[in-house]
Amino acid sequence: MPDSAFPDVMDKLVSLCKRRGFIFQSSEIYGGAGSVWDYGPLGVELKKNVKDRWWHSMVRMRDDVEGLDAAILMHPRVWEASGHVAGFVDPLVDCRACKGRFRADKLEDARCPRKPSRHPGEFEQCQLTEARQFNLMFETRMGALEDTASTVYLRPETAQGIFVNFLNVQQSTRQKVPFGIAQIGKAFRNEITPGNFVFRTREFEQMEMQYFVDPEADHMAAFEAWKTDRMAWHRALGLSEDRLHFHQHTPQELAHYARAAFDIQFDFGGTLGFQEIEGVHHRSDFDLGRHQEYSGKKLEYIDQEAKRRYVPYVIETSVGADRVTLAALVNAYREEEVPGEAEGRVVLGLHPAIAPIKAGVFPLTKKDGMPEFAQRVARELRAEFPVFFDESGAIGRRYRRQDEVGTPFGITVDGQTMEDGTVTVRDRDTLAQERVAADRLREVLRGRLAA
Repeated sequence: MPDSAFPDVMDKLVSLCKRRGFIFQSSEIYGGAGSVWDYGPLGVELKKNVKDRWWHSMVRMRDDVEGLDAAILMHPRVWEASGHVAGFVDPLVDCRACKGRFRADKLEDARCPRKPSRHPGEFEQCQLTEARQFNLMFETRMGALEDTASTVYLRPETAQGIFVNFLNVQQSTRQKVPFGIAQIGKAFRNEITPGNFVFRTREFEQMEMQYFVDPEADHMAAFEAWKTDRMAWHRALGLSEDRLHFHQHTPQELAHYARAAFDIQFDFGGTLGFQEIEGVHHRSDFDLGRHQEYSGKKLEYIDQEAKRRYVPYVIETSVGADRVTLAALVNAYREEEVPGEAEGRVVLGLHPAIAPIKAGVFPLTKKDGMPEFAQRVARELRAEFPVFFDESGAIGRRYRRQDEVGTPFGITVDGQTMEDGTVTVRDRDTLAQERVAADRLREVLRGRLAA
């Protein structure tokens, strides 16, 4: 795939995210844990807002999708039925010379540690081993005895918890097919070649929904409807339309059980370019059929009206919460000049709905009652919005600090405030300023954030 037309801002983002409290390297004081990341005060708010927005659109706004929170640890037979024990593998090669480890089927994407301009195997000193199969699941033990019978796995995906609870949810909620089950949760994969910040990590969070449909109905129409719905969600999140597209799986990429599969890809810029942030897949009846076979329990839906029993087909939408959060940061990052000012500014133009801080509150000076008035404004707004109070430094510098973390509005208490009770509301993107009565601030912010 050719390099993106958008600039590579990943290094700048990594620096900004650490400096401003979005994302930190896990266990950094001990040298860090490879491709494991901690979300700081602003990062946890940003990702939570992304997850809340997904949950609201997927579960709260629909009457045909139910929520679930399945356990991470599951019976090991679950992963035998799903094919993960036997088939969740990557081909692995080692280099005896540099001690590097690479995916055998992705050598063209890797770089030789000793000769970064070459791929592994292209440098004359490379000594690659024969490929061997490497299972990506993390193993652990359950119970006091350490034997093979106690082996369990950290789940590599959240979908299987939905499949094994299909009848529990359907019968307890009395849902009729078609309906879906959604959940947000952690998953774990012992990736051979993780990297690109939080794009590919060993511990990550998924937002998945499995939609169960009648195999004799027009299930492809439902598949197309979910494709349209999911792309619209990403656009509504503020991701630029020209950075989003569908990638259809080729016959070589398509899983043997799948009827169709599309990835929603986002252009991360630079050499990373377009990469998957969500999959929309038609999984046929493979998953429920396999669990029915391995468990010996019927996982059929009983259609009382049509007097039919059948194993439903499944349409899956699977979103990486970390990948979408990273896409939102990449999409939002910009450097720009400010008319009339010598210094430019760095801005995170995040959609206001997902911005971790909604408003910064600033007293213009530390005298004449302005700090006390501003503190009162901040307290009143905190009942409804995350706000940040800042009285340190020149007002322009305080604006810049909030621009850099994506805060959409700046509220300044000045001399006129003390006379008539109005404050200045500054827009992050347009730099326009408007005077608003302080007692109307919650109403004004509520309206602007809902726009």
